[in-house]
Amino acid sequence: MNALAAIAGQEIRAGLRNRWAVATTLLLAALALSLVLLGSTPTGTVGASPVAVVVVSLASLTIFLLPLLALLLSFDAIVGEAERGTLLLLLAYPVSRWQVVVGKFLGHASILALATVVGYGAAGVLLAITTDADAEAWATFGLLIGTSILLGMAFVALGTLASMVRERPTAAGLSVGLWLLFVLLYDSTLLGLLVVDQGTLVSGRVLDALLLLNPADAYRLVNLTGAGAAALLTGMSAPGEAGQIPTAALYAALAAWIVAPLAAAIAVFNRRHP
Repeated sequence: MNALAAIAGQEIRAGLRNRWAVATTLLLAALALSLVLLGSTPTGTVGASPVAVVVVSLASLTIFLLPLLALLLSFDAIVGEAERGTLLLLLAYPVSRWQVVVGKFLGHASILALATVVGYGAAGVLLAITTDADAEAWATFGLLIGTSILLGMAFVALGTLASMVRERPTAAGLSVGLWLLFVLLYDSTLLGLLVVDQGTLVSGRVLDALLLLNPADAYRLVNLTGAGAAALLTGMSAPGEAGQIPTAALYAALAAWIVAPLAAAIAVFNRRHP
């Protein structure tokens, strides 16, 4: 455990030195505060909770922005060390290969989690000052922050897996491809499949399973189609039976998207040389 803490701490200190943590926090805070200020405008017309408006806006923003930040943060976790010539030195210490991978993952995930909590927390503070929300609304906002951290961790794990290649440009290309696939192309392809299929082959259960195969969709379903004011505001009852997917299954999908890529990265790293 000391080795894990040391490697994770090294990554956190590196993120602080190169201003990654500061820049990410400021970006998330600026966007979140902007959405709070803009989101309060329609509430007087439609009677929606200001917190619900902000949750819907932040969730939509998070799906696009947080995976990209996570991949940019972690795509060179291993290949960057190899290109700098420090990987052999790191492996010369009394640490296991899995500890190197997990330690780097924990460091990058901690940076992103801190940026998310501080950035979105700043929006929460402004909401608390300017609105009078009930406990349910704040629970929804807390859920947004927690699931955003899980989504970031899933894409940090994917970025760590992408970093197992031999060249940094290849890792960067893979990371961009992963972002395009899960954030843009997957749902577009799924929608096209539903239009062509017309319900003949893709049943509700199959659609549920397909949605769980994308961490961004699992995140979206938790925050935008569950119970509460946010679901009422979006008017989203997810396609097919998606709105009926148990909440536990959605959280399990997010957890699987953290564990599976990380386990794959460890397996690949154990086989590579050095």
